[in-house]
Amino acid sequence: MPLFGNTFSPKKIPPRKSASLSSLHTLDRSTREIELGLEYGPPAMNLGGQSWKFEEGQWISELVGNGSSKECQRLKKRNVQLEEENNLLKLKIEILLDMLTETTVEYHLMEKEAEDIKTQIRRKK
Repeated sequence: MPLFGNTFSPKKIPPRKSASLSSLHTLDRSTREIELGLEYGPPAMNLGGQSWKFEEGQWISELVGNGSSKECQRLKKRNVQLEEENNLLKLKIEILLDMLTETTVEYHLMEKEAEDIKTQIRRKK
């Protein structure tokens, strides 16, 4: 038997009122866009004074404010230089790895020859 009365029984929740009293839900989509300004464009943001817009799966810079075409050209030129340098460094790494592999194989062959010579000398004795 409970100490303070009956077991827990929550109050019944009153029924909800109608969903909306406005008539906006009866309007078609184009009318709602005109009336409420719900015309959505691509996502946009502003970073470091530069405006960016997301189009076709990529963020594209819009030159607004203090951004200049000279700066954009300079950045593109610098980007090309860095890509070329990156490709050159990748090629150098590949060449160095090939050289390391060749040297390792030669070392193992020389080591095996030395072992073979040692075993031949031991057999002669």
